[in-house]
Order: sequence, then C-alpha cells, then structure tokens
Amino acid sequence: MSPISNQKIQRVLRLEAVCILVAAVVCYAKFGAGWGVFTLCFFLPDISLLAYRVNSRVGTFVYNTVHSYAGPMIALVIGLAFASPVFLSVGMIWGAHIAFERMFGYGLEYSRDFEFKHLGLIDRVVTSVRSDAR
Repeated sequence: MSPISNQKIQRVLRLEAVCILVAAVVCYAKFGAGWGVFTLCFFLPDISLLAYRVNSRVGTFVYNTVHSYAGPMIALVIGLAFASPVFLSVGMIWGAHIAFERMFGYGLEYSRDFEFKHLGLIDRVVTSVRSDAR
C-alpha cells in the first residue's frame, strides 16, 4: 500500500473516531450521569496499561481487550435491554475514551512495540522516522 493511500485511510479512521466521540458525548449529555462522573471515569480504561508490567504479551492483550469497541457496545446493549443508566453511562464514557485515543492515532497495539498501532505508527514515531531518513 502506498503511503498516500495509507494516509487517506488514517484520515478516514480518525474522522470516524471524531464522529464516534461526538456521538458519545452528545448522547451522554442527554442520558448520562453528570459531567463529574464523565470526567472521573474518562481515563479509567488506561489503567489497562498496568498489565504491561507483567510482560508485553499480557499488556497487549489486556490493552487491546479494553480498547476495543466491543466492551462499550456490550455495556450499551445491556443498558438498553435492562434500562440501566449505569451501563448506558459506562458504555458512552468508555466509547468516548476509545474514540478520543483513536482520534490521535492510538489504536489497538501489536505486541512487538508500543508505538505500532493498528492505525499505523503514532505521529511522533512517524516524524522521527522521517527525520532519520533525511
């Protein structure tokens, strides 16, 4: 795949993340548990980074499990099925967190190196690689 088409794909994926983030925040404003709860819980999924203390393989598995949209979607379905504001709030906050990170290029990880994401290299690595190539 050429770098140009890869850059276009990354832009589309980041735009998709912005749309999900906006949708999650708008829905949270309508159905959520208050902005204090949102603020306190927004970065909770990043606790999964502590799994890297075990080793890279475990860290990658835990991080990717927590940073997949499957978890928030399950929480939202449970929240809708059982009319549970707690599950709805968790799903919206969790989904917003994932979208926020993906908007900046932080996606699911490969176990070989923290900077390699499913969305490509994170920007600071791409910039340093380009600088080194000159």
